[in-house]
Amino acid sequence: MSEAQQTPPDPRGGAVEQPPDPTAYRAGFACVVGRPNAGKSTLTNALVGQKVAITSSKPQTTRHAIRGVRTTEDYQLILVDTPGLHRPRTLLGQRLNDLVRETLLEVDVIGFCLPADQRPGPGDAFIARDLADLQRAKKVPVVALATKSDAVDKQRLAEHLIAIDQLGSWDAIVPCSAVRGDQVDDVARVLASYLPTSPKLYPDDVLTDESDVVMIAELVREAALEGVRDELPHSLAVVVEEIVPRGDRPEDRPLTDVRVNIFVERPSQKAIIIGRGGSRLRDVGATARAGIEKIVGHKVFLDLHVKVAKDWQRDPKQLQRLGF
Repeated sequence: MSEAQQTPPDPRGGAVEQPPDPTAYRAGFACVVGRPNAGKSTLTNALVGQKVAITSSKPQTTRHAIRGVRTTEDYQLILVDTPGLHRPRTLLGQRLNDLVRETLLEVDVIGFCLPADQRPGPGDAFIARDLADLQRAKKVPVVALATKSDAVDKQRLAEHLIAIDQLGSWDAIVPCSAVRGDQVDDVARVLASYLPTSPKLYPDDVLTDESDVVMIAELVREAALEGVRDELPHSLAVVVEEIVPRGDRPEDRPLTDVRVNIFVERPSQKAIIIGRGGSRLRDVGATARAGIEKIVGHKVFLDLHVKVAKDWQRDPKQLQRLGF
């Protein structure tokens, strides 16, 4: 190394710490958190540019940490969408909260979603306190994201930004609309600015590291969530039993058989999912199949079965069997 390249000496002894190179490539993990139905999954999908997380108007749609990858010439932002933090009423709820907190300890930056169409409430304050503790203990930067900015006028958005500022000490505050695409690129740039200098962690063409099995189960659950009563989403679990290519098909017209079980907690919920004469289950299958065929790249035969697993949200053995 030449003298010009050497780190200048520190008068106190040792080397002077050099400022980070603004032109260096950055790569790392950003966790998107917030209370249920705060727009986390929709924002994650918008940042990645493709659907990697299911979305629904029902709260607590996301049940595990989902990774989506946004790669540019300057940075690779690996987004971890998480279940909504909430006051748990079941063992499942407690495990989802534990999952979020474990994830927060492993990321480089956190995006805290606070929807503009709802005033910050006790749930947001609860999360803000958790994040403040993390900022102090782990020095993890937290960016407050005013999601759903398209749902309010400028005056209401300004009031919301002031309320967010008063809620905690944030490294940055960014309003955005994932639905309309407003300032989504700004969100990505701000989050990426806190990533460490690093080479790419994933190949350029990778958008998610979720397995096909997980994505198929999530697509079925998303389809089953539409139009059901508020209490049912919490009782709904989906398990992919098998994915088998059909052997008697010509090479230019492949077909894959996908067998999926939908679990609910009570017989009355089973009747809701199936619908009169099986009409609702057929709609669920048609909607989910379209998404599944995009994943596997060809036609699938989707075989759905609805089963009752009584009070599975509170039963440790059943939670384990269902993948929680």
